Amino acid sequence: MLLSEQEILRRQKREELMRMGIEPYPAEEFVVNAYAADILKNYENNKIDYKHVTMAGRLMGFRIMGSAAFAEFQDATGRMQLYFRRDDLCPGEDKTLYNTVFKKLLDIGDIIAVTGFVFTTQTGEISVHVQEFKILNKSLRPLPVVKRDEDGNVHDGFTDPELRYRQRYVDLIVNPEVRDIFIKRARIITTMRSYFDANSWVEVETPVLQSIHGGAAARPFTTHHNALDLGLYLRIATELHLKRLIVGGFEGVYEFGKLFRNEGMDRTHNPEFTTVELYVAYKDYLWMMNMTEEVLEKVAVAVNGTTKAKFGEVELDFAGPYPRLSITDAIKQYTGLDVETLDEVAIREQCRAWGMEVNESMGKGKLIDEIFGEKVESNIIQPTFIIDHPVEMSPLTKKHRTKKGMVERFELFVNGREIANAYSELNDPIEQKERFEDQLRLKEKGDDEAMEMDDDFIRSLEYGMPPTAGIGIGIDRLTMLLTNNASIQEVIFFPQMRPEKKAEIAKESDYVSAGVPAVWVPALQKMNILTIEQLKSANANKIFNDLGGMRKKLKIDEKMPLLDDVKSWVE
Repeated sequence: MLLSEQEILRRQKREELMRMGIEPYPAEEFVVNAYAADILKNYENNKIDYKHVTMAGRLMGFRIMGSAAFAEFQDATGRMQLYFRRDDLCPGEDKTLYNTVFKKLLDIGDIIAVTGFVFTTQTGEISVHVQEFKILNKSLRPLPVVKRDEDGNVHDGFTDPELRYRQRYVDLIVNPEVRDIFIKRARIITTMRSYFDANSWVEVETPVLQSIHGGAAARPFTTHHNALDLGLYLRIATELHLKRLIVGGFEGVYEFGKLFRNEGMDRTHNPEFTTVELYVAYKDYLWMMNMTEEVLEKVAVAVNGTTKAKFGEVELDFAGPYPRLSITDAIKQYTGLDVETLDEVAIREQCRAWGMEVNESMGKGKLIDEIFGEKVESNIIQPTFIIDHPVEMSPLTKKHRTKKGMVERFELFVNGREIANAYSELNDPIEQKERFEDQLRLKEKGDDEAMEMDDDFIRSLEYGMPPTAGIGIGIDRLTMLLTNNASIQEVIFFPQMRPEKKAEIAKESDYVSAGVPAVWVPALQKMNILTIEQLKSANANKIFNDLGGMRKKLKIDEKMPLLDDVKSWVE
């Protein structure tokens, strides 16, 4: 591995600390009694509590002024200023701790512990006057330099999505606002959990590895259990196991869990995502709509302090009640097409007239679902329940009590996206088996998202499942809406990424082929331009300016190249 100049220097500092008898990675506990956010919020009103503070965090910047220095310090709650004075840190004759350890061996990114007292500087900034400090971790890689002006505007930010998602740990360090997204995500989950627990519904866990994939229309991931010599699927839903627990006598069960669907990736889809599914006995989908309004209103307030949330240019309002619109009425409202009066052939012809891709395997229900997705859902901005779906698209749902060919199902749409799906659950085992058989026929026609037959689930229903309402809510999409993020990758700590391309370090001959004289190759490598791709994407003016300093440092006995020569290297 070819290290950059900074990485080499930091490793040398690590070795120097060890030679001095300072452990750069100590094992013992360090007890913290104060945090940056708490100090900045409460110090002016309660100064007596901050006469002796101990803190731990990361150094994010230095301003050394001879025998004194200021540093920017970041802990888990935020940033604040530290003040160091040589004679406070080194009251005796030996000034090594300040002159050598602090000034020469510490870097931005190092984690330290400090003890001192809080005061206000002459410029009015609340700071900690450090009396003791200790190295807790020597950072071997330099952080991206993110500059912020006096107004808080960011310059040269760590903004490349590819790098941010792949190196989320760096993103969280240098972009504090990212941490807030995930704190809000956690608050969404804890608020829901508290609401469910207050209703005495039990949080449970069900298998991730399943021999039959079911509970949704989706393509699964496959794996293999060696000991059993058995092919298995990663679950696409938790539904069928949770309903088995309702059969077993639980009146309400829920699970926050990861689901896995082997499908496309885009700004609203990740192959591994999080949902909560809830099932409550003796309820129906009408009750579930009321419950959904109530819990989402509580979640919105818990996250943002209000039922309203800004998403792009739109202000969403999660205060209930939400409009309730049947899927057929929604299609009629936004397209003028009355699908209830048309047969499958006529609907398919209309889809083709609109330029939609449809085929003969799609029944009337599937075609209605396609029309809704293509022509309607993007128009639904404020939280809206789309209710009463075709039976063909809802194999686990109870038939509608009054509307033939429909089921008691709703999907909650917000800002053109589905964030929840709920049913009055089908609990007739004979009809459920027939629905599974219909799904098998669709699979034979080529529908690779159709469900499998689950004989054990049918057997459980034969023991009797009470009338039940169930819902699944997408945690990732809900977090997107409540944190004003248009990409699902922003609200998942470690979204799925393509394998990282390992750039091959260029050889001297590669630089020469690109037009760089061999004498300047070591200078470019010291400047951390290690591949031809980096060279071609670099700024010629910056290379030219840096070469002057590197020429002296490496004692290159060669006349400086012209700026036009350097420009030819990067073109």
